[in-house]
Amino acid sequence: MTTRIWTPSQVANLQRTGRASWYSIEASASGSGTATEILIYDEIGEWGVTASSFLRDLGQVKGAIDLHLNSAGGEVFDGIAIYETLKQRGGVTVYVDSLAASISSVIAQAGERRIMAPNATMMVHDASSGMAGNGSELRKLADLLDKTSDNIASVYAERAGGSAADWRTVMQATTWYSAAEAVAAGLADEVRGSSAAPVNKADPPKDPVPVPAIDNAANRSAQNADAIRRALKGLRP
Repeated sequence: MTTRIWTPSQVANLQRTGRASWYSIEASASGSGTATEILIYDEIGEWGVTASSFLRDLGQVKGAIDLHLNSAGGEVFDGIAIYETLKQRGGVTVYVDSLAASISSVIAQAGERRIMAPNATMMVHDASSGMAGNGSELRKLADLLDKTSDNIASVYAERAGGSAADWRTVMQATTWYSAAEAVAAGLADEVRGSSAAPVNKADPPKDPVPVPAIDNAANRSAQNADAIRRALKGLRP
């Protein structure tokens, strides 16, 4: 049996913004031996699931965790904080229910097992930001973005194999993976309902089937719908 917890941070976010950030924790009954289910079905960061609120609420959870993801990404540093805490905690199985894009694909790498739904999608790309400033400031920002992207690439290399340089090439192309392609690339361990395929971590990341139409449409949508908000929020993958 599970009990839904409406977390204090969700209530506070509802009061502040008029909506609750959409993640929930289904706590397993004490001593049941079953995993606690956590859903992140929102953006990562200020406009969705912040690291501070998520990690505070995570402190309520004991034992194994089933983390379900459906997120288009969000703020880099919140995502890294969530990833590192889950990774160090251990006992996490990640389920990509629909989408793990951008920094959410990094959070997915915290799972000891990473399971894609048959129709799920994963996307990786370089960090980006919106900023106005002089030439010196913008050059510093470009250097920071490269450093941030190198850091993200090292996460993929650690879990999936290949080098960080290999993964930067993949990220710079804004690469979309089907469930099977994510497994083949080493970003996931299995497709739900299929046999798990072992990944040789010495191999470089495998190229997915190109999907430029999806990529371009998603990028245009993000740029048009979120341009002002992205410019105000700082680094985002």
